[in-house]
Amino acid sequence: MNYSATFNYFYGKQADAYSFYRIPKVLFTDSFFSKLSCEAKVLYGLMLDRMSLSIKNQWLDDQGRVYIIFTIEEVKTYMGCCRQSAVNILAELDSEKGIGLIEKKRLGFGKANIIYVKNFTLQVSDDELTEVQKIDFKKSEVQTSWNPENRLQEVQKTDPNYTNYSNTDLNNTNESDTDSYL
Repeated sequence: MNYSATFNYFYGKQADAYSFYRIPKVLFTDSFFSKLSCEAKVLYGLMLDRMSLSIKNQWLDDQGRVYIIFTIEEVKTYMGCCRQSAVNILAELDSEKGIGLIEKKRLGFGKANIIYVKNFTLQVSDDELTEVQKIDFKKSEVQTSWNPENRLQEVQKTDPNYTNYSNTDLNNTNESDTDSYL
C-alpha cells in the first residue's frame, strides 16, 4: 500500500500545543540498554506515561509502590503488532526474562496483571563508586573538550542549585514579557 500526504510545517510555538510521550535518553545513549529493542524502549516510555494516571488514581500497593495495568491487548494496539510480538516486547522489559525495567504480578485467572514500572536510573555497586566524582560548580574549573583532566560525564555527581539560596524571583518567567526580547 503506497500513500502519501502533505504535512505542514510548525511555526513559532505551535509544537508546544501537542502532548508527547517522553522516553528517557539514557535508554538510547547508555551501553547498558544497547541490546534493548527500539520497540521495548518506546513501550517503556508509554508505561512511564501511564504511571501519571496511576498516581492520579492512587494505584499504590501496600508498600507504597505505584503500579499500572497495561494489558497485552493494549500493547498490541499501541505498538501495532501481533500478540506474540507484544509478549516478546514485554519480555524484553521484564525482570524475569529481560532487562528488569518492569515487574509483573499475577492477580489470578481472568484478571489483568499489574505491572511495576521500575526506575531506569542505574544503581552502581560500591566497586564502581571509585569513578564517581563530586563536582562543586562554584569551585571547579570550566570543563572543555581540550581540558587534560577529562572526566566520564555519566558518572559525575554534581551539586544541585538550591533554590532556597538562589534569587529565583529575579527570573523573568512570564511568557509575554520574554516575547519582547526575541
